[in-house]
Amino acid sequence: MTTQALFRDDAYLRTAVAQVLAVSERGIELDRTIFYPQGGGQAGDTGTLLRQNGERLAVVDTRKGEAPESILHLVQPHAPRLEPGESVALEIDWPRRHRLMRLHTALHLLSCVVPAPVTGGNIVPEKARLDFDIELSLLDAGHIERATNALIAAGAATETVWISDAELAAQPELVKTMSVQPPRGAGRVRLLRIPGIDLQPCGGTHVADIAEIEGIRVLKIRSEGRHNKRVEIALQR
Repeated sequence: MTTQALFRDDAYLRTAVAQVLAVSERGIELDRTIFYPQGGGQAGDTGTLLRQNGERLAVVDTRKGEAPESILHLVQPHAPRLEPGESVALEIDWPRRHRLMRLHTALHLLSCVVPAPVTGGNIVPEKARLDFDIELSLLDAGHIERATNALIAAGAATETVWISDAELAAQPELVKTMSVQPPRGAGRVRLLRIPGIDLQPCGGTHVADIAEIEGIRVLKIRSEGRHNKRVEIALQR
């Protein structure tokens, strides 16, 4: 089954109404959703599904389903069982989502401040990190923090850009992350553009302007292997 991903067009949607398509042990599938499913290193959204009778089901995680464009909303084991066809109101945990958006966008800036191939990444509400194929001695926490925060302070609007699979294939340099390849086969690929700073494929959620990040702190830099030097960051507030 296919779920319309409303967050792709508007990451700031906090509420919506959807219809239940299917319910199984794996999760609840809706015809449309504002909940981002875990992917690309970004944690899945949490929040609430509200039934018309007033019952509230806590969404503890969101994952991708087996079918393309399928999204599963995971609820607590003993939550009331929804019925296919019924209408539910969706509410995401907005403070948590907004932190994920700020951190995810900050990683795009980090990938520009550190000029090296990205070998991995992860984003949770408390912190985020990128792994780089670079010598550890070339990573300076003070420089990375100052350079990233200078970009944030200057501000820049982010833009969503769509290109075809063929256009992406002709521009392999757009793909910075070696461990996660952008999905192909749907005919088009979603890019995030930060004018004058960054352009790369990304299906995650981001802030509308990088000034919204406000600032980051470098928590630690360490080696995670020969080709993986980890830079871990958090929001200043």
